[in-house]
Amino acid sequence: MLMLSSTRMIIQEQVDLYPYNTFKIHAKAKYFTSIHSVSDFQELVKSQVYKQEKRLLLGGGSNMLLTGDFQGLVIRAALKGIDIVSQTDDTITVKAGAGVIWHELVLHSVAQDWGGIENLSLIPGTVGAAPIQNIGAYGVEVKEVIKNVEAIDLVTGEVRVFENEECKFGYRESVFKERLKGKYFISSVTLTFTKKNHRFNTSYGAIEATLKQQHVTQLSVRAISDAVIAIRQSKLPDPNKIGNAGSFFKNPTITQQHYEKLKIEHPEIPGYSAVNQQVKVPAGWLIETCGWKGKTFENIGVHPHQALVIVNYGGGTGAKIWELAQKILHSVKEKFDIELQPEVNVI
Repeated sequence: MLMLSSTRMIIQEQVDLYPYNTFKIHAKAKYFTSIHSVSDFQELVKSQVYKQEKRLLLGGGSNMLLTGDFQGLVIRAALKGIDIVSQTDDTITVKAGAGVIWHELVLHSVAQDWGGIENLSLIPGTVGAAPIQNIGAYGVEVKEVIKNVEAIDLVTGEVRVFENEECKFGYRESVFKERLKGKYFISSVTLTFTKKNHRFNTSYGAIEATLKQQHVTQLSVRAISDAVIAIRQSKLPDPNKIGNAGSFFKNPTITQQHYEKLKIEHPEIPGYSAVNQQVKVPAGWLIETCGWKGKTFENIGVHPHQALVIVNYGGGTGAKIWELAQKILHSVKEKFDIELQPEVNVI
């Protein structure tokens, strides 16, 4: 165990990453440390281990697949706090530490009747990971409420604030996942919520039907959050009980021409309008149609209720899960001529 000058800055050796990834995979980090403040990271940047080893930035571990031991330094974001920055009669702006569990931020906002992220209830992961992936669900993306993102330069340790437009948000994309991948450590995210006159989005998925089942007669932030939680719990496995990383694949977009051709062969194929006259096709439907839903292979498999989710029933390895994912990719390409892209980071 190596200790830097700060009493909190400890670098551990040969740490099992099992508690830090939702796939529940045993894989060791050669070095491991947790960051509790901006100054912690700035101190770490000066260390020899940091300079000499390859690095892996870790949030909630809910969007990654470890295919083996990591021969380098794993840096876990553990910055906490949800603090009010400013507010008006209509809105409130808060700053949340990168290590805050995303759903805890959602529950906090719901409890205060702040609107904006109720549709994003129960998404696994941390606040710091949210902008990287531009997380989204049920017609809402986090980019709609992000004011700015505070990040630390991995080389210099300098803090930079990225305003919303500088983040270059797209569908499950951002500048942190593309051009600036591996260049910054996100330390906090500042978001603006509505305090009244909330703009509710209930048109996507089963929200309206669920609200009806729950006998909701008046829309509220809490009612929508409760509905989304009920839907997700009915469709998706709890990573605390079954190892998984949520949706393993992105929903692909194809040309209108390609979609029309597939429609002839598969009249039931669903499709939704996307940007640039593209059509978004649900990856879960493609995978299910290829026959993967509910299939098990020893201690791993495809979830019986949601074909988008690959699961580890216990003792599965990342290498085996990636092998299964590649077989799924190949079968979808062969049947539909569509190339699925993993939403999960494969390490």
